Amino acid sequence: MAVARTVRAERLRIVATLTRITGDWNLAEDCFQDAVEKALERWATDGVPDNPAAWITTAARNRALDVLRRRQTEHDKLEKVHTLAKLEEGLDDNGNSGDDIDDQLRLLFMCCHPALPLAGRVALTLKTVTGLSTREVARAFLVSEATMSQRLLRVRNKISNAGISFRSPPPHRMAERTAGVLSVVYLLFNEGYAATEGEPFRDELSLEAIRLADLLTDLLPLDEEVHALRALLCFQNARRAARVDADGELVTMEEQDRTQWDTAQIASGLDSLILARTIGGSPGYYRLQAEIAALHATALDAASTDWVGIVANFDALVDLHPSPVISLNRAIAVGFRDGPDAGLALLADLEAAGDLDSYPLLPAVRADFLRRANRPTEAVAAYREAILQAGTEAERRLLQRKLHQIAPLD
Repeated sequence: MAVARTVRAERLRIVATLTRITGDWNLAEDCFQDAVEKALERWATDGVPDNPAAWITTAARNRALDVLRRRQTEHDKLEKVHTLAKLEEGLDDNGNSGDDIDDQLRLLFMCCHPALPLAGRVALTLKTVTGLSTREVARAFLVSEATMSQRLLRVRNKISNAGISFRSPPPHRMAERTAGVLSVVYLLFNEGYAATEGEPFRDELSLEAIRLADLLTDLLPLDEEVHALRALLCFQNARRAARVDADGELVTMEEQDRTQWDTAQIASGLDSLILARTIGGSPGYYRLQAEIAALHATALDAASTDWVGIVANFDALVDLHPSPVISLNRAIAVGFRDGPDAGLALLADLEAAGDLDSYPLLPAVRADFLRRANRPTEAVAAYREAILQAGTEAERRLLQRKLHQIAPLD
């Protein structure tokens, strides 16, 4: 449908431009929505215009002009003189303002401002940038529409009360603020790719994250980490079709049918990774993860995986970004490179530190290494512990199947 395609492609640009010109985020969104409703009505009878984006942009701008002209307070009258002039000068014949890329970045930075709670940043980004309805955002995060409405209202109030402005961060803050935007996109992808509760996958979240990553590569073409994040998401998403079997059950990467991996998406990820490498500099957080994912994605089979290269990248990642979860993933890689006993020794160190006591993957990894080390009694106990801690029903069933392989009557 032409309206849906235009909204998906142009929403961020139009709302961002109107927000800059009017200084009123809510007004910009309301006017955009009004223009979309008019398009649904008019295009059905008049046909789709030659330039759908320009049509919606002009309709939204005209609606904003109408609203501003009707405002009655003296303050509004003084404020609107300049705003009306900007709106009436406004846009070229294609609906562009000449500052569209900067406008979109400003809106992204506003949605992902570090003063906002992380959950609020993700919800606001989904609502404002991707254009999901409040109901769709609520469904994505398994809360009621009323709860999500209140969450979004609190975030908007925080923006207003804290004086968070519609502008790009100063140069010395650009890197950290860009990192904040990337973290929101990555969190969004992971919540869809490996959901923390409920069903194991929520495709709509992962696909929106990839779309945002695509957008960011257009907005920040010289940022290594932006291209690296896109590469990482492509590599991971390429395995989606192979992650479940014909019965809908989870399949580990080691056991996946690699002919089902999306080779076009892997190639696209490699293109982004090459761009990240070309930009240069010391590899960052997403670049190192993308390098690891690339080694998995390009291995012909599980046995030919380059575990030496993967461990080397994990070593650099632990040095750059120390984290118990990253250390756990490094331990898994070492276990595959050097054998299960080496992996178990590293797991023992992590367990002694106590930082992963409630992390459900830890007992599952220990169980797998114990099984590989031919220590079935200990493996059974570890699998039972992992089953109790599993985050989703699909993960629980996978662990139960693993347990039955070594204890059929359990």
